[in-house]
Amino acid sequence: MSTATNPMIASIVEEVLARLQPRLAAQAAARPSTSSDHGVFPTVDEAVNAAHAAQKLLAERSLADRAKIIEIVRRLCVERAEELGKMEFEESRLGRLDHKIEKVRLVEKVLGVEALKTEARTDTTGVCLIEYAPFGVIAMVLPSTHGVPTMGSNAISAIAGGNVPVFTSHPATARSVAYAVRMFNREIEKHTGLRNTLCAVESPTIESVNELFRHRDVALICVTGGGEVVRAAMQAGKRVVAAGPGNPPVLVDETADLQKAAEAIIAGASFDNNLLCISEKEVFVVAKVAEEFRAAMKRAGAVELNHAQVEKLAQTVFDFDAGAGGGHGRARVKHEFVGKDPAVLASAIGMHIASETPLLFGETNEEHPFVVTEQLMPFLPVVRVASVDEGIRAALKAEHGFRHTAIIHSRNAENVTKMARALNTTIFVQNAPCFASLGSGGPGYLSYSVATPTGEGVTTPLTFTRQRSITISGALRII
Repeated sequence: MSTATNPMIASIVEEVLARLQPRLAAQAAARPSTSSDHGVFPTVDEAVNAAHAAQKLLAERSLADRAKIIEIVRRLCVERAEELGKMEFEESRLGRLDHKIEKVRLVEKVLGVEALKTEARTDTTGVCLIEYAPFGVIAMVLPSTHGVPTMGSNAISAIAGGNVPVFTSHPATARSVAYAVRMFNREIEKHTGLRNTLCAVESPTIESVNELFRHRDVALICVTGGGEVVRAAMQAGKRVVAAGPGNPPVLVDETADLQKAAEAIIAGASFDNNLLCISEKEVFVVAKVAEEFRAAMKRAGAVELNHAQVEKLAQTVFDFDAGAGGGHGRARVKHEFVGKDPAVLASAIGMHIASETPLLFGETNEEHPFVVTEQLMPFLPVVRVASVDEGIRAALKAEHGFRHTAIIHSRNAENVTKMARALNTTIFVQNAPCFASLGSGGPGYLSYSVATPTGEGVTTPLTFTRQRSITISGALRII
């Protein structure tokens, strides 16, 4: 007997469906989108909607479940580092292949749920617990210089805090980032049943980035990139964690172990052809030891350019504002030279050097474009200064108030303290390469987002959480 022939039954069915409709709609909204390509979506709205639904499910899971997800990301970054590094290198054509691989592998050093510590305060009136709650959906912008490592790093921090990120990459690494997101999500779903724990916009544009910033369900924005995208994020009217530009100066004083200083500076400045925002960008050396320092740099494998070669290189790799007298006005790096090998830079000015050369260097004055511009290439300008105080003054000027990173090579505690206080940078390193500050050969911890404009510093899971205070009234103290 069909409902078509029994009006009473048809009426009952319609009434039941009407009652169930709100519940069915709510259940559908809570389910991750079935149109997902393992977390990669064609539109911002689809990506954010899926992340919003996935975050509700993630929030119901325990810290142990979050830790399991994080271990999956860490494991894949180690096991598939060569594949992911090679893919990003071939797509972006920036930096060095071996260092691209190493940057992915280093993601295993990012802090996870172990960074989340519940605080307790007690007195005769009761107990107050301070816990760390998620924001929800976080929009995360990735740089062209290391898209996949930043994605892995920020994924760990976001998930540890109970959030689901929506990544939008630079077009130069969009394919690699999407591939990695799919890879991570497949493995996460296999072991936890959770879908779309990481989300991404497949083909990012300027328009899609702005749409993501302003989406109603995006609670927090994290930007790792240049000044323009940071400014765009700030205009969205939401909380922003911004990892902006840097131009890290190095000071070498007369007490330094010059050979060790040269080796450390070359290691840091040449890493991924100087693409890291924390990399040594310019060196100020006290004149008394300048000649010894030059010799140490050459012994350590760097190739020195003379004055004419430095000037020819500057005219080759920079575009200068019209009318900037002598060609040394405001400079912009030509994209085709960003992150290229030293041999490529040398060839551009008619020099031939060994392909394994890690770094070029040469003397300049402190006003030179190579000093004042974050050039992101393996040429290091060296400036002689009369004293430590003059070097600190010049370093402060070259750093432009970014308060990002500064480095000193010195065995004089007073000089170290003086420079650290004067520059007041987020990262300060003594007698080591820049990357020691992020846990590579040093005691720090890793993150590829160093939030200098907004002040959070080297980001951790706590960066992406809200403090939640829980007050329990009553005398519960036992001591």
